[in-house]
Amino acid sequence: MGAEQSKDRAVDVKQAALAKQQNDMLRLEQALNRLDVNAKGKPSLTADILSDYSSDFWSSKKNQVVMNSIMANDPISVLANASVARKDNHVFNCKLDVEGSATNQRQSGRCWIFAGTNVLRLNVINKFNLKDDFELSQAYLFFYDKLEKANWFLENMIDMADLDVSDRVIQFLLTDPVGDGGTFSMFINIVNKYGVVPKSVYGETQSSSSSSRLNWMVTNKLREGATRIRQALAEGIDINAVRLMKQDMLKDIYRIMVIFLGEPPKSFDWEAYDKDGKFVGFKNMTPLKFKDEIVESKVEEHMSLLNDPRNEYNKLYTVDRLGNVVDGLRVLYVNIEIDQMKELAVKALKSKKPVWFGCDVGKFSSTKHAVMDLSLLDYELAFDVKFDMSKADRILYGESAMTHAMVFTGVHLDENGKPVKWRVENSWGSDNGDAGYYVMDDAWFSEFVYQVVLNKKDVPKDLVKILDTQPVVLPAYDPMGALA
Repeated sequence: MGAEQSKDRAVDVKQAALAKQQNDMLRLEQALNRLDVNAKGKPSLTADILSDYSSDFWSSKKNQVVMNSIMANDPISVLANASVARKDNHVFNCKLDVEGSATNQRQSGRCWIFAGTNVLRLNVINKFNLKDDFELSQAYLFFYDKLEKANWFLENMIDMADLDVSDRVIQFLLTDPVGDGGTFSMFINIVNKYGVVPKSVYGETQSSSSSSRLNWMVTNKLREGATRIRQALAEGIDINAVRLMKQDMLKDIYRIMVIFLGEPPKSFDWEAYDKDGKFVGFKNMTPLKFKDEIVESKVEEHMSLLNDPRNEYNKLYTVDRLGNVVDGLRVLYVNIEIDQMKELAVKALKSKKPVWFGCDVGKFSSTKHAVMDLSLLDYELAFDVKFDMSKADRILYGESAMTHAMVFTGVHLDENGKPVKWRVENSWGSDNGDAGYYVMDDAWFSEFVYQVVLNKKDVPKDLVKILDTQPVVLPAYDPMGALA
């Protein structure tokens, strides 16, 4: 990016901030204008206030109709605008030539692993002319991620043992030490340390697909381990002895994991048929050899671009205590404007590269329609309410965070080359949308997409260089630490 373009972007940011401030003031004025400012505001809900609310509700026949409809039906089905759903069709003028069939994470939070393996498998499908249902084992990476997270958590307990247990960060880490979610940096760590395997040699189990009981057992033992570590260090036990205690604790975690998921393979033979029925086979593979020679994975060549309008753009950010592999790659984000994020994602898709991304999937979306669109659900028509918070305010006030990772495999561009809608490979099975593929309206991208992952070769050099700067450290409980 040239200096002139950078200057233009800086001006745009200032103008956007000014426009937001003016809009906020306008909303405040409108809210005050609706009120009788001479009336006395009351701190509690009195009977006369509730009576006024009730009279206001029943004065509208529309309220009665909407109430009857929504009480008896799924609210999303009632609110969905059919014309919007029809508009968001599955036709794209820029699309990958090869896509995998939809995968299914089921009742687990492994979307980031599914999205990552969905990206990696395309090279294998292309290379060996495989059927589109080929998958890399998500359960294999899930096993080692959870084991590494257990070690990461206990190391944090050692490092923070001098703090009171009621410390906000310690309490945050105790909340969900081995949750299913993750970031792309964590994906890189696991793939590069443990490799990958085809799903055919390490498949799904009941607890990889529905992980709540496994997570409870591991979390329970880790909290118990945290108490023992803190007690030992408080008694002056040598740090080396404490780490030996930790290793013994992790032996229990490993046993639990193997019983729930089975032991991951250390070597295997891979055999398959390609699309033409031709046999494909490789003997004596290891997960790392499979990664390097078959998948030809170079995940470390990718970087994460963030859109967090609370914080300054063109700067590097990390989140305190966020990670999985001790001594692994640090979680790093380069914060950029949303329009630049879109431009770079479009560029990658035009060069036939899938794009891993993180978003807040539950907002203004419908699984039934497989659509993410700000105008899909007509809340104003039904409830007479608008949702006017900015993206920055939604993050600040706990209304939005990254909750899900998926993959862009296409985009529809208008006559000026601007995105209109995006094709999304989800991991919720094949029952909805275009055999499991969703449509995202471009305006929804602006409001609820937070992260894209691109090869550094597809990112302007000035942004890549930011990775060499000292990151701003956000607190452990910051919303940008939310795991997709």
